[in-house]
Amino acid sequence: MEDGVMAERTASGRVDRRRARTRTALVGAAQRLLAEGRTDVPILEITELADIGVGSFYNHFDSKEELFRVAVEEALEWWGTLMDRLSADIEDPAIAFAQSFRLTGRLHRRHPELSRVLLSQGLELAHSQRGLAPRAFHDIRVAVDAGRFEVEDLDLALTMTAAAVLALGSLLHAQPDRDDARSADLVARSLLRQFGIPAEEAARICSLDLPDLDVVDTLVG
Repeated sequence: MEDGVMAERTASGRVDRRRARTRTALVGAAQRLLAEGRTDVPILEITELADIGVGSFYNHFDSKEELFRVAVEEALEWWGTLMDRLSADIEDPAIAFAQSFRLTGRLHRRHPELSRVLLSQGLELAHSQRGLAPRAFHDIRVAVDAGRFEVEDLDLALTMTAAAVLALGSLLHAQPDRDDARSADLVARSLLRQFGIPAEEAARICSLDLPDLDVVDTLVG
């Protein structure tokens, strides 16, 4: 009896792992298509890119629109979770906000595919319940509560931040010779000043050392 139960659990585990691999392959294929700006493709092309059968697609998603939505959400959620980990020990919420922005600014050049997935979201980024938006909103609110930011409208501050992320990424892709690190730091400094941080303090915060980007890359990979 015990052997039968164990065999059943083992078989069930294999099925679950196979389903997880299939779903991951589909989401990865969708993210590659998003990065290429190719969303008007048939489901057959998506499944071929994921190297799975068409029938398997509908075991996970009702439509390609749902798949692309999930692909964006998971990419942004993953990056947001990483930003959380890297800022977990930072006590000053203004520094935590700036660090996450500065790292995300560097993401555009160091990880262009992930950047293009982010850019494909457009200003919907500011209204997403997952990924960067809720984390940036949290950082801004905590900084306001701590007296570090002077912000009258939290939603507007979040929209400004999202617009800055997107505009910076678009500029960096359009101007490949532009210094991405300096550009990201300048935009972060401008945001801090708009949120009430004095100029010298904003410059100091944006000159602080960041986590080792090579280590960040291994986490991304």
